[in-house]
Amino acid sequence: MLPSSSSTSSLLEANRTRVQIEKTQRSVENIFEGKMKLNTNTTWSLQKCNAFMLKLLASTLSVVFAFRLFVSFTSDFPPDIPSDLQKTSLSELPTPRLAAVIPIPPSDDFNAQETDNSSDSRIPPKDFSIRSREKCDLFTGDWIPNLSSPAYTNETCHVIEDHQNCMKNGRPDLGYLYWRWSPRNCELPKFDPERFLEIMRNKAWALIGDSISRNHVQSLLCVLSKVEKAILVYHDEEFKSKRWHFPSYNLTVSVIWSPFLVQAAIFEDINGVSTKDIELHLDKLDQKWINQYQSLDYMIFSTGKWFLKTAIYYENDRILGCHYCPKRKLTELGIEFAYRRSLRSVLNFIAASNHKGLIFFRTSTPDHFEGGEWFSGGSCTRTSPLKEGEIQLKDLHKILRRIELEEFEKAMPKASENGVSLKLLDLTALSLLRPDGHPGPYRYPHPFAKDKNAKVQNDCLHWCLPGPIDSWNDVIMEMVVNG
Repeated sequence: MLPSSSSTSSLLEANRTRVQIEKTQRSVENIFEGKMKLNTNTTWSLQKCNAFMLKLLASTLSVVFAFRLFVSFTSDFPPDIPSDLQKTSLSELPTPRLAAVIPIPPSDDFNAQETDNSSDSRIPPKDFSIRSREKCDLFTGDWIPNLSSPAYTNETCHVIEDHQNCMKNGRPDLGYLYWRWSPRNCELPKFDPERFLEIMRNKAWALIGDSISRNHVQSLLCVLSKVEKAILVYHDEEFKSKRWHFPSYNLTVSVIWSPFLVQAAIFEDINGVSTKDIELHLDKLDQKWINQYQSLDYMIFSTGKWFLKTAIYYENDRILGCHYCPKRKLTELGIEFAYRRSLRSVLNFIAASNHKGLIFFRTSTPDHFEGGEWFSGGSCTRTSPLKEGEIQLKDLHKILRRIELEEFEKAMPKASENGVSLKLLDLTALSLLRPDGHPGPYRYPHPFAKDKNAKVQNDCLHWCLPGPIDSWNDVIMEMVVNG
């Protein structure tokens, strides 16, 4: 493509400026080498000569700086973006309207209680030791347009659960698929499934947590399926814990259902309806992952939203109190107490375990309900990412995040002392900027096929597959390969 007339004239002007700069530079060189002939009839003092030289040098540097700015601005042309990605300007998006008071929901895995006072503070800073040791901050960046197609689709990957299968369920917009996470001070390579499988020969991975971990393991399996499809070799009775095997690489990938990470008695039917309050032992770890811990080479631990549910808290097999149990004569301890005690138990165990593999602790990820919550008409209808500063964490997420960072920091010295490789997988900010990546009403197949105005419960917590959650794998691979 030929340059425009305005671009040509700008380049000519830049050349003339560059020639003038070169002449000025030669004049300065002549002064320093004694080659400039001065008028012998004019008497110059040494102080005046020095002043002249300083002014001349200052002028030269100003011209050079102006020229460099000109070149930098005229050469930084943005890439072409598909028309469907140009329709929504991020600067025009309104600030999300957040619910103020949230009642206790039923105990469905997706339905979680939340209290939101919507204060103005943003994500708390991450300034402890692990961050300073990393080559770059993979967790601070922006979502930028990505013109390449998704790594997989609902037709090429068959492990996607129906509730996250947004394309199959008829989501009409596809712009949310064409963005990638870009850290600001380093380059993040795209996930390479073939290289990953080669590195992971004869290894065992496990993602341990709640339904977001299940969401994530499906993303990982889908990306890896470009090289080899995994074979399901185990599942529990409820199909919540599963294990897959890649036979050509002897790699196993598991998801271990442990929504609290500590021991919990959960009394729910298949529809998520509780018949009794959860009994949570804050000082006992869940045997479902403890029994496999030493046999696993790589683990990703995470938890969060399940602590919002009504629960009775135990320590040393004695009742301490509860969270939201008005019908019982028990001390209300709240989720902060239980969350901190539970995470401390888990992280202290990991730090003292002498495990020789690599362990990630993933921070909890926010939801994006707007105009209400899951039970009160909340929805997520955005079609583009947000920029930093256009959205803030809800108060609940700030509490969870603060506790996560504090307890992780406390566990790090002991982990280092025992040679345990424990890393923080801080995906909170990355996820906060993607309100467009959830199933919304398309957790159901074609929800508006019969009635365009139908009222449908939205899922603004889990992630469409393919979708933004696929970028989590880019970050993980970089941390595994380059530390």
